[in-house]
Amino acid sequence: MLESLGVEPDVEAVYRALLTRPGATAPTLVDLLAMPPLSVEAALTTLVDSGLAIHSDEHGFSAAPPAVALGALIADRRDGLRLAEQALASFAEEHRAAVAGKDISDLIEVVTGVDAIRHRYGQVQQAATTELRMFVTSPFVAVRPGENAAEPAVAGRGVRIRVVLEQAVLAEPGAIDEAVASLRRGLEVRVVEHLPIKLVLADDDLALVPLSVAPAGDQSDEPGVEPGAVLLQRSGLLAALDALFENIWRRAHPIDLAGLDAEDSADADADSAPTALDRQIVSLLLAGLTDQAVCAQLDLSLRTLQRRLRHLQDLAGVQSRMQLGWYAARNDWT
Repeated sequence: MLESLGVEPDVEAVYRALLTRPGATAPTLVDLLAMPPLSVEAALTTLVDSGLAIHSDEHGFSAAPPAVALGALIADRRDGLRLAEQALASFAEEHRAAVAGKDISDLIEVVTGVDAIRHRYGQVQQAATTELRMFVTSPFVAVRPGENAAEPAVAGRGVRIRVVLEQAVLAEPGAIDEAVASLRRGLEVRVVEHLPIKLVLADDDLALVPLSVAPAGDQSDEPGVEPGAVLLQRSGLLAALDALFENIWRRAHPIDLAGLDAEDSADADADSAPTALDRQIVSLLLAGLTDQAVCAQLDLSLRTLQRRLRHLQDLAGVQSRMQLGWYAARNDWT
């Protein structure tokens, strides 16, 4: 738990033991923790040197109050991170100045292989300081839904994240759960019928795009050929991708948490208002999913789906699904 502060697991174990046993001696800790004597002695030396423990008597040790000792470590780590962020900004400006006017080949890096793409994908996300923008399409080659470990960390830093999903992505197993988790983290998510490419944009500085733009499901240009991607630095190409994202974002259909997360929407009376399930159905249909895809995502039969839609049309006083979609959007049913 304290490894992020530079405290090793053995040292943390000894510190935790001292918290509940002030004045404990090294032999006592050896018996209590079933650790080698040398490991316990090394941990005690580290704790004393770092201010996390003190000698309570000739042989005993006591833990320093956590609020004081750990608070100091956290403050030091925060100061270090602030200095690193300042260095990052300085290095970024030096790099921009260095690449200004360079040949385009100096601004492009070709990344080959699933592992290399996954690594660069994480790095580009972590590089974002103000905004991260993504096009997500299927099939998934390097990072599958639920495997993007960088996203929660980036969202936790307060970086704005906007994502456009291709409709086919929402039909993938677990896609709705992943969308709900992203929305809970504060991501802005929209859907369009088709996307021209996969894309990750970090601020106005970096972009990662695939080398292949084959249609979904057609990833086998040549057997045995590894997938590839291109990492772009600030350039005219990056500006073009920026414009492409913003153009598609404006015409994409928004998805909100209330429409997808049944836990956040209490079921209302079936004769007076749409239930949480109804809101999920409407949200997915407005996002462009077929009846069959909606049934698969919500574990419904086609007959149940059609019955719920007929009820919603009666509730809205409309005659067609198109009218229902218009009414639902105007009356916050999604």
